[in-house]
Amino acid sequence: MQHIRNRYYLMLDIWLLFFTPEVALLLRQPFSLWLPKETYGLVFYTVLALLVKLPVFFRYQLYNKYWRYAGVDEALSILAAVGVATGRLFAVVLAERVLDPFPQVSLPYSLPLIDGLLTMAILFSTRYSEAVAAYFQRRRGKIGGRKRVLVVGAGDAGAMIVREMQYSDRLDLEPVAFLDDDEQKWGMSVHGIPVMGAKTDIPKVVKELKVEEVVIAMPTAPGKTIREIVALCEVAGVPSRTMPGMYDIISGKVGVNQLRHVDIEDLLRRAPVKTDMAAVHDFLFGKRVMVTGGGGSIGSELCRQILERNPRELIVMGHGENSVFEVVGELNRLVSKTTAAGEKASTQIIPVIADTRFAPRIEAVFRRHRPDVVFHAAAHKHVPLMEQDPSEAVTNNVMGTRNLLHAAQITGVNHFVLISTDKAVNPSSIMGATKRVAELLLRQTALATGRPYVAVRFGNVLGSRGSVVLTFRRQIAGGGPVTVTHPDMQRYFMLIPEAVQLVLQAAVLGRGGEIFMLDMGDPVKIVNLAKDMIRLSGLELGHDIDIHFTGNRGGEKLFEELAATDEAYERTTHEKIVLAKAASSFVATNLDAQVAALEAAALEDQRDDVSRLLHQIVPEYGNSGTAPKSVS
Repeated sequence: MQHIRNRYYLMLDIWLLFFTPEVALLLRQPFSLWLPKETYGLVFYTVLALLVKLPVFFRYQLYNKYWRYAGVDEALSILAAVGVATGRLFAVVLAERVLDPFPQVSLPYSLPLIDGLLTMAILFSTRYSEAVAAYFQRRRGKIGGRKRVLVVGAGDAGAMIVREMQYSDRLDLEPVAFLDDDEQKWGMSVHGIPVMGAKTDIPKVVKELKVEEVVIAMPTAPGKTIREIVALCEVAGVPSRTMPGMYDIISGKVGVNQLRHVDIEDLLRRAPVKTDMAAVHDFLFGKRVMVTGGGGSIGSELCRQILERNPRELIVMGHGENSVFEVVGELNRLVSKTTAAGEKASTQIIPVIADTRFAPRIEAVFRRHRPDVVFHAAAHKHVPLMEQDPSEAVTNNVMGTRNLLHAAQITGVNHFVLISTDKAVNPSSIMGATKRVAELLLRQTALATGRPYVAVRFGNVLGSRGSVVLTFRRQIAGGGPVTVTHPDMQRYFMLIPEAVQLVLQAAVLGRGGEIFMLDMGDPVKIVNLAKDMIRLSGLELGHDIDIHFTGNRGGEKLFEELAATDEAYERTTHEKIVLAKAASSFVATNLDAQVAALEAAALEDQRDDVSRLLHQIVPEYGNSGTAPKSVS
């Protein structure tokens, strides 16, 4: 059945609605009992009804809908349109009976009500006949030709993806059953598809219904749940696909109905965090916001999420011109798209190429752009490389931070947020020690200015340029082996959008000098991560590809620590953000002199002096324990 154009619906409505008043009057009383006044009233009412109904139907957009996919929204539109039209007609009949302007006309009170019911029946039958015909046409076309699919998750997302499968001619998928852990849904059906049990029933249902593929429709489920479902699918011998995670859906990168193969990010993701979006919006709206390291993985995501809050200016600072160029181009496209759609005011995107180690240049940039808020994400983060070049780590992570803080202090920057790392806790590496010095400098500036300058610590982020996930992907694509430093090594992981979302929330919570730590969830063994990635690539460990253990590299810990041995952590108003109390209060009285000596040694590349001075400034440097301590 071809799609019926809406102009034909208009013609059909005019023809059918011309007769509904007559049928309504016949239902009220036989034709033989009609009086001349009622006949004249019928003519009057018929013309009036068309003049009233059609404009109301246009107002409720009954002539610009695609009725082939009619659902609840379309049904509500019909109900609202008929209700409004009937109300207006009843008001006219009531006025005519009370005022009696036309003595020769008689209009029964029940006429508009019966006519309204008939009109509703006509609209539903004509519109939904197309949807019903299309449904049966699809059902006939799917027999024997589509892949049988089991959908895990019978919530809103599962219902949406099943509806897409049923209606789309592009998806060669036929949903045959749901599984959901909510027992109240068992035995029920969604869009005609039965809910047959919990996710643990995957092997049984796959066998009974000859399922060819499993679709995971759980965009908010944590990685642990996804891992369990994937493992059950492997036991059942069927492939699995999933919907995008909630962060990708919220950000607008993908649609909820876009299926893809399960990736490592799905196995490691956590339940979406709750963010006070109004507070973050108020914090950034109409401000001049600067992001250092704006071309990096964290910096660029900061820029994207900040842009959504309508800052007046977004200053993207970076040392690498190519990465800044790419990010600024993406941001300008987003601004043009949203401005053209009238969704929000235009934000001015300002690229700045600058090296934070050059104090005069940084001060000049701050004086020119006068940022209200600064997010400092620029840093050297690669642990083994910084062990090889400690002077570079000091000049970039320490000197660069000091220059930014000095420029922020003299130009009156209201808020400063330092992106720190869990490696600053009991640092065992040059990189971690330099980031701890940066935290001390921030704390010192916050005390001197009384402004809300804060630091936010978190661990590894999936998809960043230095992420082990990207390394493993390259090794697997090259045929292996996959290299892991130690079988017991474990790390905390976060998705980049989640980390940035919590950074913005922590910035709102800050009052001055605090060091916040993000709740990183449970640690993941790196060797298990490698095994999962090999399995998801369709390869068999030990047969198609091997894992080789290479031994720890310089500065690496087996376990990342979220809390120092003498550290006290305090919960904040946000469940995923804690305050490092001791780290947020300690500042040495001679910190300036110590940092000046450290920078001088780094500029001269005096490595022994750099190491000695770092131990003086950060006494816990090199005193890491062997097992992680909880922040709870």
